[in-house]
Formats: sequence, structure tokens, C-alpha cells
Amino acid sequence: MAAHKTKVTIFDVAKASGVSSSAVSYALNGKPGVSDATRAKVLKVARELGWKPNGAAQALAQSKTRRIGLVLGYDPQLLAVEPYMMSLISGLGAELEKQDYSLLVRLSMDGDEEEGIIQDWIATGNVDALLLLNLEIGDPRIDLMKHNPQMPTLALADASLTAGLPTLTSDDAGAVGIAVQYLYDLGHRRIARVAGPEELGHSYIRDAAFSQITTELGMRYRCLHTDYTPEAGADATKRLLSVSSAPTAIIYDNDVMALAGESQAAVLGVKVPDELSIMSWDDSFMCEAAHPGITALHRDIVGSGRMAAQLMLKLINGEEVGVEEESPYALKERESTAPAPKG
Repeated sequence: MAAHKTKVTIFDVAKASGVSSSAVSYALNGKPGVSDATRAKVLKVARELGWKPNGAAQALAQSKTRRIGLVLGYDPQLLAVEPYMMSLISGLGAELEKQDYSLLVRLSMDGDEEEGIIQDWIATGNVDALLLLNLEIGDPRIDLMKHNPQMPTLALADASLTAGLPTLTSDDAGAVGIAVQYLYDLGHRRIARVAGPEELGHSYIRDAAFSQITTELGMRYRCLHTDYTPEAGADATKRLLSVSSAPTAIIYDNDVMALAGESQAAVLGVKVPDELSIMSWDDSFMCEAAHPGITALHRDIVGSGRMAAQLMLKLINGEEVGVEEESPYALKERESTAPAPKG
């Protein structure tokens, strides 16, 4: 009985050719983006391996899939409790549905896996556009998309991090100014921040702004970086309140950490807001449901999702998109902040 012959894929051709799967896709489909020498090499290897084009895949690549791709590099435990991402996806999905588009979401636990998913989408044409989130400084995804301009891509990040890619940005530095000035006007001179991962680009932007503004105002500022989880928020709060000359106000980079921090303060017998003011970023339902309600830097995250979808549809239609800005932050004052305690 003859052995079953396994179908040769473009990934087999890529491995044998020593080039990327996207380069193989360009070469086999007669698209620009590879040198003549690479194209010739790929075609030769493909013939030798017996590669045959997949008719369905070719048809798919030549038409619209009506899908937008999003890879989430989140720990599932964090994703389950983090309201920002669910609000963003709600806005994306609602706007895409209007145009009969859908959102294809993949979870990734490490950067290499995320790049692999994106490279696969580029090679197979499995999505019509990509949304990039949580960029790091020098993020390799930027170079990947710059070298694959045929895949429309929108970055949700500070424009200083995106190297000219179409970008939807928010004024994080401006938001820092709003928060710090508000606390300063309440008499706070010792403040702290419980931040997200240090390697994230928006953490870097906020770090720089906090350092600059607190220095200009003559305030003492401390910062602890965490992984955004409620457990990390509680632990950071405990550590900050254990030092001498503890902060009289703490700003958290997301709502789940702010809620955990408020609970931790209660466990430690620190009264909010009489002895400690608490603020948060983003302003989800958690801030309103908390007791006391948490003062927050509000932004329209669902609206940002809708705007991102509109911009990606423009890119798919061949329109130019530069740097667009989300709606501005606004301070939502609640019961968790008060004038600084005397002494």
C-alpha cells in the first residue's frame, strides 16, 4: 500500500528556501516585495518539493475576507477582569458589524508567537487589516509591518512609537498633567503611581510625564511597575504605604488595580479619602461601583474602538490615514479623593 503523501505548504517551501513565509507568498503569487534572486530561488524550491497552489486560498487572497485581525498578548486571568480591552472590543465589533466585517481575535502568551500569527495572516491573506496594541519601545512588529505595506495596519499607541504607521493615539502626557495638577491643588505633595509593565510604550510616556511634572511642582513621586493584575495592585499599595513619609495619594494605571488598592488600604486601616486619596486611569464601571467611588481619568474607550474600526476600513479602501487622536481625557471626580491630610 502506497504511503499517503502530505501536501506541501508554503511553510515547507519557506523552510527549504531559508526565507520567511511572507516572502514565499509574494514570490509564488507574483507580488512585489522580494528580489528577483529570491523569487527565482523560491520558485525553484517549490517546483522541487512539488508545491501546488491552493485554489481556495488563492481566491481568498484575491478578495476581501471582511475580517480585521487582533492579537492579544494578555494573560487570560488578566483579560478576564480587565475592562479596558472588553470596552475597546465592544466598540470595534459594533462599528465593524455595520459594514458586515468581523473581528478575528487570537491570544498570544509571548512576543514570538504573536509575530508568528501576524506573519501567517500576512502570508495567507486571512485578514484584511491588523490592529496593533500595547507596543513596546523598539517593538519588532513595527518593522514587520513596515516591510509588509500590503497589509493595512493601524497602531493604537503614542505616535512617537509607531515610526510612521497609521496611528490612533491618546494624549497620555496631557492626562498626567490633569491628574497631578488636580492632586497638587488639593494640597498633596507626596504622591505615588502603581503602573503597568515598564516595557510598554505608554508606560514609558507616562513615566516621563510624571517625573517632569512632579519635579516642576516640587512634589515627591514614587512609582512601582506591575503586571496590571489586582494582586499586583494590592501588593504595590501595601509596599507604598509601609514606607516612612508614605504617599498621601496614589494613581493606578488601571481600574482593577485601583479597586484592589482601595481594598488593601481598608485592610491596613488607612482611611480613603481622609488619609489616602486614590485615582485611576480609564474609568470603567468599577470606579462607579466602588465604595467610595474612585476618581478617574475618563476616556471614551468604546468610542476609541469605533474610531479604530473606521480608520482600518479607510485603510482597506486605499485611503490614507496618518495620526488621529482619541477624544481627550476628562477628570471624573468621586469620593476617593480629598484634600491632603495635615501633617
